[in-house]
Formats: sequence, C-alpha cells, structure tokens
Amino acid sequence: MNLSRIAVSLALALTGPVALAQLKAPRSGGPSLAAPPAAGTPVPAPTAPAEPAASGDEQSQKEAAGQVAALGWLLLLDRRDWGTAWESTSPVFRAQVPIATWMDAIPKVREPLGPLAERQPIEVGYKTTLPGRPAGDYVTVVFASRFGNKPDTEEIVTTLREADGRWRVIGYSTR
Repeated sequence: MNLSRIAVSLALALTGPVALAQLKAPRSGGPSLAAPPAAGTPVPAPTAPAEPAASGDEQSQKEAAGQVAALGWLLLLDRRDWGTAWESTSPVFRAQVPIATWMDAIPKVREPLGPLAERQPIEVGYKTTLPGRPAGDYVTVVFASRFGNKPDTEEIVTTLREADGRWRVIGYSTR
C-alpha cells in the first residue's frame, strides 16, 4: 500500500468522530516497572547506517513515512488507548518512560484538552541527528490541533526509523 493512500486513510479517520476507547493496559506484559536507565546509559543505535544527506525525493519520502507513523500513533491517543500507544513506541521511548509512568502521565496531559476537533500538520522536518541521540533517520512533525477545551494546541511528535525499517515514536509533547 503506498504512503499517500495510508495518509488519506488516516486523514479520513482523524476528521471523523473520534471513538472513545476505555483506558487500556498494554496487551503484553511490557518491561518491568523499574526506574528508567541511569543518566549516561548508552542508547542502542539503529543498525541501518544513517545517510549523510538524503536527496530531496528520499527526504520527502522519509518525511511522509514519519508523518504517517505520527498520525497513526496520535489516533491511538485520541481513542484513549494509552497502553497500545506506549506499546507501539520505540524501545528507546519505552526505556525512558516506564509503562507505569506513562499510564499515570498521559491522561493528565490529554484529558484536559477535551475531544479532538481538527489536526493539521504545519511543519515536518527530517534530520539525521538529534541532541543526545545516535545518528539515524528522525522526522519531527508539528501539528496544529484543535481540541474541545483547548483550540490552539500544538502537538509535536518525533519518530525514528528503526533497524526493521518501521517508523516509531520516540517523543511527544504539547504546547
């Protein structure tokens, strides 16, 4: 299935009514609820070598793939499927944010916003390096989002292309 078809499907899903799912724990047991790794603990680098500079077409394809991954992941948050959202993030994210921390924190971030009314990407950026991270393929997407209780919200989602070729979320914030 090509990326434009996936993007259109996700866009249609996002513009329709958002179903509210129950607060769900992840399907698998997940890692232990131990504290995150100590500062200075090395983060495993993706095994696929980072390209020094992607051509315009390659960069556009990576940006599109990262954006599709970010939108799909945000849909899980919109449905309040916190456990599946955490489970589908990068192992880098899961190592830094244990499931117990995530399940406690994400409802406090998302529920005050109210239901999603609209979301549009306003900035998409591809980089091969991020501060404190190993070289790799990173896409950060900034979305202009309107929620029932906070109409002027920006959601920032950063994705990483991992060794298996899949793009997974490594960061999320709102402002």
